[in-house]
Amino acid sequence: MSEEAIRLVTIGRIFRRRWRLLVIVAVLGALVGYGTSVLFPPRYTASASVLLPGQWEERELLTQAEIATSSAVVDRAAATLRWKGVSGGELRDQVSAKASDGNIIKISGTAESPERAQRLSDRMAEQFVRFTARIADGDPESDKATGPEALRQQVAETNRRITDLANAADPGQTVESVQARTELEKLRTTLQEAMKKLDESDRATNRAGMVVMGPAARPTSEAPPTRTQFVAAGALLFFLFTVIGHLAAARGNRRLRTEPEIAAALGSTVLGAVDVAQRGPARRPEGGGARARVRRLLGLDVRWDLPAPRRSGDEESRRVRYRRVCARLRERLLAPRRILVVVPDGDEIALRAAEQLVAESKGDPMLRVVDVSVDRPTVPDRDTESGALVVLSAGSWTAGELRGVAEACADARHEVVGVVVAGTVQDRPARAAGRPAENAAPALAARGPATGGAG
Repeated sequence: MSEEAIRLVTIGRIFRRRWRLLVIVAVLGALVGYGTSVLFPPRYTASASVLLPGQWEERELLTQAEIATSSAVVDRAAATLRWKGVSGGELRDQVSAKASDGNIIKISGTAESPERAQRLSDRMAEQFVRFTARIADGDPESDKATGPEALRQQVAETNRRITDLANAADPGQTVESVQARTELEKLRTTLQEAMKKLDESDRATNRAGMVVMGPAARPTSEAPPTRTQFVAAGALLFFLFTVIGHLAAARGNRRLRTEPEIAAALGSTVLGAVDVAQRGPARRPEGGGARARVRRLLGLDVRWDLPAPRRSGDEESRRVRYRRVCARLRERLLAPRRILVVVPDGDEIALRAAEQLVAESKGDPMLRVVDVSVDRPTVPDRDTESGALVVLSAGSWTAGELRGVAEACADARHEVVGVVVAGTVQDRPARAAGRPAENAAPALAARGPATGGAG
C-alpha cells in the first residue's frame, strides 16, 4: 500500500466522498445484526454469593470456585430443579463461579427467563454449600459447637484431677512415687495434644461452614450480547469492512500518478503539466438504467481516491502553462507542424486540457484532437501529421492501458512526440476586470473520428 493510502486524510476523503455508501452499508449491517439476534433468544443472568469464613489463600479460593461449577454440584442442582429435558451437562454450560475480594464466591446462572436464572443460581449456591460440608464431614444443619465444647470441658476437668493426683502423690523420692508422677505428666501431655488437634479440627470445620448471603436478585435486563449490541456490532463491522475495502482497493490501484511513470509507459517525455479549472462539483456521468441510478445514489460514479483540487492562480497564469507547452512542442517539431492530439476516451479533464491547448497554440502547431478508447485503442492513420501528442490526467490509467495507446500510435505510424499531464485546480476570480475568458476552441480543434489503424 502506498503511503497515500494509509494517511488519515485518505480515510477522511472516504468519509466525505462515500458517506452515502457508508450510511447504507451501516444500516444493512444493523439489519443483519437484528436478524442474527432473532436466532439467539434473550438470556438472563442472576448471581448468588457464598461467604467463606476464616482465612483463605488465593489458590484455595480458586479451588473452591472450581468446585462450585464441578459436575458433582451441577448434577445435584439439576436433580433439585427437575427441569424437563435439562440435564446436568447442559446446566454446566449455563453456570459460572468466580472468587472475589472478601472470601466470597459468586455463582452465576444463565437461563431464558429471569425466574429460571434466579432459581438456578440459588440452587447452585445451596448445593455448593452442602457438597463442601459433606467433604468436611460436617452437617450444615447440626449444632457444631455442642460436641466440641462439651469435650473441652471434660478435658479441662480431667486435667485438674491429674494435677490433684500429682499433688497427692507421695512427695518422697521412692521409685513408685516418681513413676506415678511421670505417668501423670505423660497423660497431661497426651491430653494437651488431643486438645490441640481438636482446636485445629474445629478451625477447619469453621472454614468449611460456608454461608449463602441471601437469595439471588432477579435480573431485570438481558445478559450480553443483547439485541442492541447485535445491531450495533453489525453496523460497526459492516462500516469497518467497507472502509478497509476502500483502503485495500487503494493498495491494489495500479493507475499511474507520477509524470516519470506516465512517460515511461508511453515511451516519451513529459512536455509539461497544465491545470484545468474546476468551477463546481465534479460532473457525474450521464446514463440510464437501474445500475447507473444506484451508482449515482451511492456516490460510486465519482472517484474518491483523487486528492482534492489545489488552489491555483488566475486564468492568465493557467494560460501561461499552455503557451509554454506549445513552445516546447514547436521546438521538437519540423515543418509541417501538424500534430495529432490523442486523448483517452472518458478522460474529461484531459479533453478540456486538449481543447485549451488547441486554443492557445493559435494554429502553430496545428492540432487535431481525437478520442481513443483504452480498451481497444485505435488511432487514425498518418496523413499530414508529424507525430502524436498524448494528453491525459494523472491517476486515471494503468501502465498497460497507456502502453496500448502507445502501440496504437506506432501501428498508425505516429511517433509520440510528448506527453501533457492535466490536473484539476480550484478556480479563482481573475486579477483584473476585463480579462478574456477561456477561449473557445477554433474549428481546427474539431475532434476527428478515431478511425483507421489497428491497435
